[in-house]
Amino acid sequence: MLILGIDPGSRKTGWGLIKKQGKKIHYVASGVLQFKGADFMDRLPTVKSEMKQLLKELQPDVISMESLIYVKSPTALIKLAQTRGIILAELFNKYEGKIFEYSPNLVKSQTVGYGHASKESVQKFLAMTLGKKEFKTDDESDALAIAMCHALSGGNKADKSKGKARSLKASLAHKVSNI
Repeated sequence: MLILGIDPGSRKTGWGLIKKQGKKIHYVASGVLQFKGADFMDRLPTVKSEMKQLLKELQPDVISMESLIYVKSPTALIKLAQTRGIILAELFNKYEGKIFEYSPNLVKSQTVGYGHASKESVQKFLAMTLGKKEFKTDDESDALAIAMCHALSGGNKADKSKGKARSLKASLAHKVSNI
């Protein structure tokens, strides 16, 4: 199974692809998509086209993505949410029901064993499990950790409150039914 981890951002998005065969996990590829343009709205078409191209090249089986996180700036949060929306719209074309989201604390807990671990600890874990690699940015290593989190959790669609992932589709259905 090919698992694509995505760490979304409005200026750059990290991605990491791993292959899980039984209990073995292998590094395949990773990188960062850079979105050029001074104006946020000018970057959004690039987000869509770069994500489309990445999916075409990599052909993953499932997608694991970082959930929205609290940021101090409401403007930054809105831009991140809009960027995630563009990415999700592209993902839903082929991967509906195969998109999972994980909080940063759950990713760190699943990989390093401590939900508030440092980025350096996560990178050390990745080096020990996938082999030594130089990361261009923290976004790249975060994306690989998100993919690893999915692989280690078994892609279980159980409720997050039990420490497992839930598909984005299931999360949205749950939220709509509670309104």
